[in-house]
Amino acid sequence: MTDGVDHMSRSSTFRSLRHRNARLFLGGLAVSQIGAWAQFTAVAVLVDRLTESTTAIGILTAFQFGPLLILGAWAGSLSDRFDRRRIVLWTQSLLAVQAVLFAVAYVTDTLSIGVIYVLTLLLGVVSAIDNPARRGFVTQLVEPEEISNVMSLNTATMTGSRIFGPAIAALLLGPLGAGWLFVVNAATSIAIIYSIIGVDPDGVQPAPRVAPGGRPIRDAVRYIAHTPLLGPVFVVFAVVSTFGYNHNVSLPRIASDVWGSEAWFGWVMTATSVGSFTGSLLTAGRAKVTLRWMIGHALLLGVSGIGLAFSSNGWMGLVVAVPLGLGGAAFIASMNSWTQDICPPEMRGRMLAFIAIAFLGSYPIGGPITGVVGDVVGLTWSLLYGAIIVVVAAMWLEIRVVQRTTRHGAATERRLPV
Repeated sequence: MTDGVDHMSRSSTFRSLRHRNARLFLGGLAVSQIGAWAQFTAVAVLVDRLTESTTAIGILTAFQFGPLLILGAWAGSLSDRFDRRRIVLWTQSLLAVQAVLFAVAYVTDTLSIGVIYVLTLLLGVVSAIDNPARRGFVTQLVEPEEISNVMSLNTATMTGSRIFGPAIAALLLGPLGAGWLFVVNAATSIAIIYSIIGVDPDGVQPAPRVAPGGRPIRDAVRYIAHTPLLGPVFVVFAVVSTFGYNHNVSLPRIASDVWGSEAWFGWVMTATSVGSFTGSLLTAGRAKVTLRWMIGHALLLGVSGIGLAFSSNGWMGLVVAVPLGLGGAAFIASMNSWTQDICPPEMRGRMLAFIAIAFLGSYPIGGPITGVVGDVVGLTWSLLYGAIIVVVAAMWLEIRVVQRTTRHGAATERRLPV
């Protein structure tokens, strides 16, 4: 009977939460991210008010995620060589300072578009260092066989916080103004700092250290290029990430000009997050994450994106946003889990860094392109072109790569989950 209970606990969606450290850290992360998404929504609306331009929001995206494109590989190597807990404590503290600076600038009436861009660039630099260290630290809070599950729950935490953050922004932005949302973000930052300090060191799995010297980044690139399926999967992941997740660039203008109220931006973001949370949990509940699971949800992301492009009012946008978020989050969670299952332990930080570069680091490319398309071609096409690219990329990966590799037996030889 005990064995049955133990088996159930280890095969359930929330199995890695049996570890106190995992519960504590993910709980603090959830609270902190609610504030971060409230601030993100407020900043996007402020930029739209100041500029009335999707290109300006695309530039904002480039400032936020551009540093990851430049620093991501180095940051991944850093997280494989040094204490991830200490790195995350410093980066999260700096992110709290950034939120305070936003609040001060708003209260003192000095929050111009230039100041927004500078503070967003600061956010991007710190986040570039934080991302691989934080996600790598999460893998140290559980047993090795639970890494896939905790990575999916980490994605669920990040996406679940988006349910409440944009909703809070939609409710408070009008009556209280953006300044209070910056204060909310600064206050919620305390939660993750507390959780990092409160983690029990005895329950943290030791991380294999990469020896000083050598070529850690080049070794990671070589591993990706020479592991069957991994190279093409990374290419498709980068393409989907570049063109499939730029809704936040177009939606503030669509909400205001097409749907009649900027509040729709916050509500549609919330609906997207409900789907994202669901997709992350569905992926966490799988004993093994396969490529076909990932490809299927890429297709769902693309088809839903087409639906969002043709939504003529906010209510239609709300309906389409749920499967959009589900497909998008399951796609990301699948990539995180699949790669962490197959890569060597000493390379996990660098692998997470390359995933972050492909996903978040692609925003400086896709965001401005989407903004220009919205201003020059039209708002519908700013969503439609990316959705079509996502569908084509997913179909190519399934038909031209996965099916062919499976027939030749390469995936079976390396025991990669297809």
